[in-house]
Amino acid sequence: MKKDVAVISLDAYAGQFYAQQVQELFGDRVAACSYSVRDGSVEHMPRKHDLYMVTTDALNSLGDLRRYVPIDGEMMEIHVTFRWDVIHRLQTLPAGKRALFVNLSDQMCREAVSRLEQLGVNQLEFDLYYPGAPEPDMGQYDLVITPQETRYVPAGAKEIIDIGQRGCDSSTMIEAALRMGFDDLLETEAFERYQQEMATNTYNFDRVFARGLRLESQFEMLMEILDKGVVGVNERGEVFACNHKMEEITGISSQDALRRPAGEVYPFLPFARCLEERAPQPTQVVSAGGININVAVTPVLRGDVCIGAFATVQRFSDAENQQNELRTQLFHKGYRAKYTFEDVVGRSPAIQRCITILKKMCQTQLPVLLIGETGTGKEIFAHAVHNASPRRNGPFVAINCAAMPENLLESELFGYEEGAFTGARKGGKPGLFEFAHKGTLFLDEVEGMSTALQCKLLRVLQEREIMRVGGNRIISVDVRIVAATNEDLERRVEEGSFRRDLYYRLNTLPVLIPPLREREGDLLVLIDQFRRGIGASFTLSPELERMLLTHQWRGNIRELRNVVEYFSYTGSQVVEPGDLPPTFHYLPAGAEPLAAPTGAELPGLPDCPGEDERFVLEQLARADRMGQSLGREPILAAARAAGLPCSQQQVRRILSDLDQAGLVRISRGRGGTRLTPAGRDLCRRLEGQFPDKTV
Repeated sequence: MKKDVAVISLDAYAGQFYAQQVQELFGDRVAACSYSVRDGSVEHMPRKHDLYMVTTDALNSLGDLRRYVPIDGEMMEIHVTFRWDVIHRLQTLPAGKRALFVNLSDQMCREAVSRLEQLGVNQLEFDLYYPGAPEPDMGQYDLVITPQETRYVPAGAKEIIDIGQRGCDSSTMIEAALRMGFDDLLETEAFERYQQEMATNTYNFDRVFARGLRLESQFEMLMEILDKGVVGVNERGEVFACNHKMEEITGISSQDALRRPAGEVYPFLPFARCLEERAPQPTQVVSAGGININVAVTPVLRGDVCIGAFATVQRFSDAENQQNELRTQLFHKGYRAKYTFEDVVGRSPAIQRCITILKKMCQTQLPVLLIGETGTGKEIFAHAVHNASPRRNGPFVAINCAAMPENLLESELFGYEEGAFTGARKGGKPGLFEFAHKGTLFLDEVEGMSTALQCKLLRVLQEREIMRVGGNRIISVDVRIVAATNEDLERRVEEGSFRRDLYYRLNTLPVLIPPLREREGDLLVLIDQFRRGIGASFTLSPELERMLLTHQWRGNIRELRNVVEYFSYTGSQVVEPGDLPPTFHYLPAGAEPLAAPTGAELPGLPDCPGEDERFVLEQLARADRMGQSLGREPILAAARAAGLPCSQQQVRRILSDLDQAGLVRISRGRGGTRLTPAGRDLCRRLEGQFPDKTV
């Protein structure tokens, strides 16, 4: 079967040369393509190759190579050398000559000159030159030597010797053959000729591979490239193979283990049972040397005869770490927190107090509940909480719970197994909880979650375990929850649409994000920030500035940003009230969307005695005179003390109806309830009608 090979290099010309070498040596067994860092072709490289061969300079310049190579992609490094005829030619040059070596970079110059000296070209005095280096005095050099990079040779060279492009050394080609399963090619005439042509100073190595790489050598190479400990025993249970990883895990050297019974050296490995039953032993966790390790033993059968067995061993912690790394790589799609507390614009006491509280909460592992009206910036605060927490280097995953149907939300959060439902991806899919392992999961609009999903979320918070949809395996997760809501969750609890136990789990660290109308002094600062962000240069007229400062901003920061962006398209240097968007409805801070009663009459509230309503207004009026808001519990306590048979649900309904009538404003979370200007006016009129009552 033909293999697809990707050759990744820094320079496009070098990559094409190496790809051509691979193609010529392996013939129709491979299809070799080259990709370069400098020309950007590596950015568009298909992720479907069977082998990725990468040059040293490309490795150094790419950084995270896994951005381009799949997680399960076979990858190896390219080592280059010169041909023997080039070495012999340079060795004939007179000793003592000064030579300028020219190549693409400082590193490539040093590697090439070092290689030449190792191979016996050490009679010349080399200086290095590469693009960007100081311009040399060419008069002091007898000759210039370059590996086919004459384009970079400075002017004035007396003699130029082009030694040709360095090629892949024989060990690189042998490794490529082994990785692609073309072991039979190692004994062919083409491979033998290639080894003879390419220079190397490891003679014994060449001899071993020239004779076909004996089976023992192949076996040792495969043992050492594994990231698990491997132990092999013969049919008598005697150890005949042990890799370095096994020595590292157990602390037992291979010299002490080889040719000894495995039961004496590794009593925790079930070799005896495996040889007796001639069947694989299931993976299990055992303790060895005070650490937990994963162990699996498999027999080697030749026909019906068991000729030995192999065990693979891995630290339990290493398996977990690898799983975490794979999760991170799989989910490398920008799921990182983008904002910090430095990105929060505002100097008002309300927003500064909010930031101070959240910074203290960041250091804990407890859930945070962000409460605020729409457009107050809850998601920015969620990003900032993650970036200021000990989990800052972990993933930050966000999802809007109200934006998708229940079934889809469940599969997104918890993942699913193959065949869990029609259309399920082959192999299944990890959920957001798995991807957020060791990081933060932001649940926006958490009130939009169904009660069934709320129950599953509660279990995750309590047990730190999940199970994929359609699965039967428990997966441990370590995730911190940051939730956000723009609704009164306590009201949802009373209505029965939100679980009380989940509410108290999420409400461990509640924070109220202040609305824009309560952030005194921040509005003009935000306008200036948005104006500079979009590159606009308008100013506000005094009349418009007054209107904006007294507007209620029901859409908060989001509404303000839209208005500022609209101003940038008006073409006015000084923006007037007439330039406001046609959808902008000016609502002064003291006004309410519903008209309050005009006379000294209480609004007709359904199923509510007038005495109860008047009593609630009386309590709110007293609190208002002291500059305070009032919660339901103090109102209920005062009613009981006065002998009024009010329930908490009745108080809640009275406050809700007064809010709808425009007489009070109910704040989110624990902000309590305050009278509006219309409510204060009604209380004063009622007080005039009933002077014996203090309203």
